[in-house]
Amino acid sequence: MTKDWQNHIKQFRHYLKLERSLSGNSIEAYTRDVEKLAAYSEVNFPEKSPLNLELEYLRRFVNDLAKLEISDYTQARIISGIKAFYKYLMYEDRITEDPAQLLEAPKLGRKLPDTLSYQEIVQLLEAIPLGEPEGHRNRAMLEMLYSSGLRVSELIELKTGQIFEDIGFLKVVGKGNKERLVPIGKDALKYLNIYINEVRVHQNIAKGHEEFVFLNRRGKKLSRVMIFLIIKKTAEQAGIEKNISPHTFRHSFATHLIEGGADLRAVQEMLGHESITTTEIYTHLDRDYLRQVLTDFHPRK
Repeated sequence: MTKDWQNHIKQFRHYLKLERSLSGNSIEAYTRDVEKLAAYSEVNFPEKSPLNLELEYLRRFVNDLAKLEISDYTQARIISGIKAFYKYLMYEDRITEDPAQLLEAPKLGRKLPDTLSYQEIVQLLEAIPLGEPEGHRNRAMLEMLYSSGLRVSELIELKTGQIFEDIGFLKVVGKGNKERLVPIGKDALKYLNIYINEVRVHQNIAKGHEEFVFLNRRGKKLSRVMIFLIIKKTAEQAGIEKNISPHTFRHSFATHLIEGGADLRAVQEMLGHESITTTEIYTHLDRDYLRQVLTDFHPRK
């Protein structure tokens, strides 16, 4: 982050503490929101400083934020942080017009699924009966959906050769057959190993399905419908009344990382989205950085 952004954010923190008497947690939340804007600005329009960032640039940031599939609440909170930052700049006479005054959350083309809180994620995972034949398989699947933000299609197509346990990554084949490396959390890896080494190894696997990780009772790869049914049943067992699907885990994965302070570009990379910039070719982040983001900001590290 440039010194220009750093200085203004530092002074913004002092303002929140001294002038508004906010709690430490609130100050940290506001700071993270502005730091997200700073990081985005420096990549996409580095010639701009916080003092001459017009509304159109803020709207680009907000529109790209929406593409990360994070919850409406999280988007609104980040926008609120940015508005507070520009109100502070106005208050201190650093700027003469507030570019964030007309900034609104983007209208999403589709309704995003409910987000599960981390407590609900744990509640749901722990509701899976590990004593049943499919229990360890289901636990591994749901842990991976939440740990790595996989699409349901990516989960059912996952093959044993795409798991790189030594580096803690999966090689995922996403939309358009595009490959990406995604970090996998320790809990997910633990249950994946139990399933592969203690359950799957004893199955009679159907011809042509030997490489697929997750199998049904007949030894064939699972269908999308089966994943939906497993999740619906598990939610009922956990007493969770929200309307959830496999995508709920992906949505929660992104939301929890962003709320925890993770870098937007890192989350975008892990989700396998196209570039959140519209004018530049996306530069891939190295896997060590992605691994660190998951370790630092994901609740199930």
